[in-house]
Amino acid sequence: MTYGKGWKDLPIAGVITESGTSVQYKTGDWRSFRPVVDASKCTSCFICWIYCPEPAILRKEKGVEIDYNYCKGCGICSVECPSKAITMQEESR
Repeated sequence: MTYGKGWKDLPIAGVITESGTSVQYKTGDWRSFRPVVDASKCTSCFICWIYCPEPAILRKEKGVEIDYNYCKGCGICSVECPSKAITMQEESR
């Protein structure tokens, strides 16, 4: 039984061949919901920053800011926020 090309014959696709390239790929287009921060509720505890699986939450002097270029909309930040300062809103395109 012959299957054609083997894995060694396939072109590189979706393979990271060098380090530090993730900033070239803006993954924020994937999301259907976006986190929105209510600055009046934010206590600057930065728990959202700790739990964010992407480098999408930025620590600022007064609270946090979301980098929507890299936020995938997973919602972990809104679940973990103890003051409920982050809500998920449907993405408008």
